[in-house]
Parts: sequence; C-alpha cells; structure tokens
Amino acid sequence: MRSVRRANNNEAVSPVIATVLLLAITVMLSSMVFVLMQGALTTAEKPAAQATVSVRGLSNGFHVVRMTSLDQTIDPAKIQFSLAPENVTQGNTLRGLVSDSDVYGLIGANISFQDRDAGYSVSQGDYFVIDSTTIGSDTGTWRFQLIDLSTNSVLVNVVLPPIES
Repeated sequence: MRSVRRANNNEAVSPVIATVLLLAITVMLSSMVFVLMQGALTTAEKPAAQATVSVRGLSNGFHVVRMTSLDQTIDPAKIQFSLAPENVTQGNTLRGLVSDSDVYGLIGANISFQDRDAGYSVSQGDYFVIDSTTIGSDTGTWRFQLIDLSTNSVLVNVVLPPIES
C-alpha cells in the first residue's frame, strides 16, 4: 500500500497581508460609525424666514400690510408685531403677538391679523389691517415690524406710507 503523506502548513496568510486587512477593516468600521453619528453632530436649526410685504395707506384711514412672499409658514405665537412712531413724542408703541385674541382674526381692532388660508399660521397672502386713524399713525412717520421670536430675527421692518386722499 501506498502511504499518504500530508503536509502540515500552519500559515494561512502572510503577516503583511494580515496587517493590511486589519487596517482596512478598522478604517471601514470607523468611517461607518462616523457616517451614522454625523446626523447627531450637526444642529437642526431652521434658518431665519425671509419675507417681503406690500404696504398701502387707504383713504378710509386704514393701513394694510400684506405678506407678498414668505419662504416658510410660521406659528403666530412666535411672531411679535410692533408699531411705533419714529419720533417718540408722536404716540405710544403698540406691541403684541400675532396670536393674541385681540389681534388674530378680529375685525375692527386697532391692529388685526387676517389669516387668509385659515391654517393658524403666518404665511404668504396673510395681512395686517391697522386702524391708523384711531391709533394716530395716519400722521407722522410710523414703523411696523414683525419679529420671529424663534430665531430672534426681524422679518419685516417698514415705514407706513401716507394715507391716500
């Protein structure tokens, strides 16, 4: 009978190849962990909203401030309005939140906000009606501002035009 002779070879991979493979696996694992954790490392802050408005002084003594463009809808509870004279001696500053019950959707108030789409949000097409004759903003220079309290940025800063004759 023939005898079978088997070779005993204990080496599977050379040490150089084993080192390269371990480094490649380590780099791949660390990059996967980085990609998975990258979302947690970045902040999720919303950028400040950008808005444009049109302002008209009507012959009946009212001013209308219409949102002609707004790149995102905003919660009315996070928008503060301010109506103030340029000259402090002309009158008092009026401030409040758009969501206030004496402002939001109220008709006949000194300053009212009309939500055109009735979605309880400030969006494009919505408008403010200011009773300038009652407030006294029909004479002198008055400034209307909208401030986004969530980003602490000024959305609107306009001077009310003269009332049309």
